[in-house]
Amino acid sequence: MQRGKKYKALKEKVDSTKFFNIDQAVELAKSTSYTKFDGTLEIATKVNYKSLQNIRGTISLPHGTGKKVRVLVFCKGDKQNDAKAAGAEFVGDMDLIEKVAGGWTDFDACVATPDMMKDVGKLGPILGRKGLMPKPKAGTVTTDVTKAVNELKSGRIEYRPDKGGVVHLGVGKVSFDNAKLVENIRTVVQTLMRDKPSDAKGDYLKTFSVSPTMGVGVKVDVKELVNTSI
Repeated sequence: MQRGKKYKALKEKVDSTKFFNIDQAVELAKSTSYTKFDGTLEIATKVNYKSLQNIRGTISLPHGTGKKVRVLVFCKGDKQNDAKAAGAEFVGDMDLIEKVAGGWTDFDACVATPDMMKDVGKLGPILGRKGLMPKPKAGTVTTDVTKAVNELKSGRIEYRPDKGGVVHLGVGKVSFDNAKLVENIRTVVQTLMRDKPSDAKGDYLKTFSVSPTMGVGVKVDVKELVNTSI
């Protein structure tokens, strides 16, 4: 299979027994990307904590993700003008709720004012499944729709671990300068360590790797990364 052959050849470029510093890892991972489009550079890090449901938050990447974020805002009155002025693609109240209730989810992020949440909450089975449900902790249930839209547009992302305790995040496009990708990654590490539960014991981040959308994963020296980022 062609993809398999290509991947195998690229895999030989990366020593899978070695742990690289973040600058080397980014350079190596980018060099193994073989998509025809501008792929995303992704990180995966395993957190060491028993109550995974308590690990979640938001990260504002200084250089964004490189991805166009389509924002929907549920709000009424003057707030609709504010949301539109901030650049939200879809703005409305009950009309939009009915549209989403019908199964439409052609957007990437969702914001709601508190007075809309009684009705937005009924969309849980649709929005929750796609990780789009507005949440106060994530800053997406708010009266300041301008701020929320601006932050989402400029590269604020949500994080939460999967069932295995691994946080997966896109941290920019492969075409980004290495320095910008490294700065975004360090911001991820800083935020995860800042949000670390007070009762977490031992090394909080156990493993860390960098990989392109299609390409080879590169293992990172996680202790050095943490020590040089915080």
